[in-house]
Amino acid sequence: MVIALIIYTMKYTLKDFQEKSESEIKDSLKACCGSSTWVDRVTGFSPAANERELFDHAISVWEDVCVEKDVLEAFSHHPEIGDLTSLSEKYESTANWASDEQAGTSAASIEIIETLATLNKEYKEKFGFVFLVCATGKSAQEMTRLITERLKHSKHEELHIAKEEQLKITLLRLQKLLDLKEGFWNQASHVTTHVLDTSVGIPGEGICIRLKHKAATGFSTLAIGITNQDGRIANLLAPGIRLQAGHYQMCFDTAAYFESLQIKGFYPKVDIDFEVFDDTHYHVPLLINPFGYSTYRGS
Repeated sequence: MVIALIIYTMKYTLKDFQEKSESEIKDSLKACCGSSTWVDRVTGFSPAANERELFDHAISVWEDVCVEKDVLEAFSHHPEIGDLTSLSEKYESTANWASDEQAGTSAASIEIIETLATLNKEYKEKFGFVFLVCATGKSAQEMTRLITERLKHSKHEELHIAKEEQLKITLLRLQKLLDLKEGFWNQASHVTTHVLDTSVGIPGEGICIRLKHKAATGFSTLAIGITNQDGRIANLLAPGIRLQAGHYQMCFDTAAYFESLQIKGFYPKVDIDFEVFDDTHYHVPLLINPFGYSTYRGS
C-alpha cells in the first residue's frame, strides 16, 4: 500500500507573501495550521519587518493566545496517521503536505498500517482527539512505538504534547510556504540529548525518552521521542520554544532497549534530574551499559 507523494514547491518571499490579499494570506496560513484564531491573529499582524518577527509572532499566538478549543480545531484538520483513505480524500487544504509528512508510512507493511489504524482509534477514544505527531522523517514503526507510549499518558499531558507537535508541524509548513533565509527557523531544541552505549561503543538507537517538568502535583510529561540511529532526538522541543526556569527530568526507557538486544540490564530506567535557569542550550547526554551509566551537561 503506497501513499502518493506530492511535493509543494511554490515559495514566496516574505515581502511578496505580505503583499497578497487578506483572503489569500488566510488560505495559505490555514494550510499551515487549522486554528481560525491562529490564522486571524497571524494574518492581522502588521507587516513583519523580518522573518524573526513573523517567527516569534506565530509561536506567541499559538503558545499564549490559543486556548483548548483553538488547539482542538487545529487538530481536526489533520488526517489520522495510517488512515490512507482520509489522507487522499479528506482535508484538501493540507493534503499535499500531509502526504509528504507521512511518507514514513508509505513503505510500511499492511500489518503495520492496520496496527497504526487500530492504535489511532484507541487513542481517539481515550483522549477525544486525533493522534498528532510531527511525522517528518519518522518510520511507521517509530510512529507505532510513539502512539503506544503516548497512550500511557493522562489527557492533560497528551493535550500539551499534541499542541507542541502541532507547533512543529506549523513551523515546518511555514518553511515550505516561504522562501526563508534565516537559520533560526531550524535551530536546535532548547533541550537535547544523546545516548551512547559504552558496552559496544555505538549510539543507543530506539530508546524512548520523556522530558518531564516538576510542578506542585508532581512530574508531568512535556515531550516524548525515540532516539534515531545516532542516538539523538532531532526535535524534542519545537524551534523557538524556551523552557521556563525550574526542575526537569529526562527519563530513558533503558529496559526496552536492552531487551531489544536480548541483554539483561541492571537498570530498567534512568531518570536524570536537572535544573533550567536561563535560555542557554541544555544538552543532557547519557552514557549507558547494562550495569552502569553516567551523565554530564554537554554542549
